[in-house]
Amino acid sequence: MTIHTPAKPHIDNASMLDRPSREEAEAAVRTLLRWTGDDPDREGLVDTPSRVVRAYEEFFAGYTVDPVDLLARSFEETDGYDEMVVLRDIRLESHCEHHMVPIIGRAHVAYLPEGRVVGISKLARVVEVYAKRLQIQEKLTAQVANTINEVLKPKGVAVVIEAAHQCMTTRGVHKPGVTMVTSRMLGAFRDDPSTRREFLAMIAGQRGSVEG
Repeated sequence: MTIHTPAKPHIDNASMLDRPSREEAEAAVRTLLRWTGDDPDREGLVDTPSRVVRAYEEFFAGYTVDPVDLLARSFEETDGYDEMVVLRDIRLESHCEHHMVPIIGRAHVAYLPEGRVVGISKLARVVEVYAKRLQIQEKLTAQVANTINEVLKPKGVAVVIEAAHQCMTTRGVHKPGVTMVTSRMLGAFRDDPSTRREFLAMIAGQRGSVEG
């Protein structure tokens, strides 16, 4: 088995520069609790700042992971397999960068190998890494597709994301049940209508609510 590991590019993660301390983060949560009109020293809230900070470490863990590294280990011994690889219904949990409230949905990812394949769990991890950052869905969709395309250099990449945004369902216009769909098609998926139709047919069908 031949394993291909490309050179790791430099990725500037400016968001990690000058990161506040845990104590500063917890103090910020206490300030917000006071701003709501509540008392951060009452029994029910006294541990809330530390809980929120721990939760944020999980929600935004994507800032500490390089998605390129996840795809760096690929395999060339595929017995000539050159058909579509599709991973559908990848659970997606992200946060809107405008209001910092959840985006819940599913991603569908496909690529056409050009002699190299990657473990399917790595595709799901790329979605997860970008999702666990402050996002807008359009950018998230493009980031996932572009990274797979740049690292694996396949014949084509397709990404479709369906998600519900709580910035729309629990505030503002208050429209529950609305799903946003975004797509990014590259290479054969953009240029060949039959390839694109095959992918869309494979991810179509009855699925549960994206809010489930």
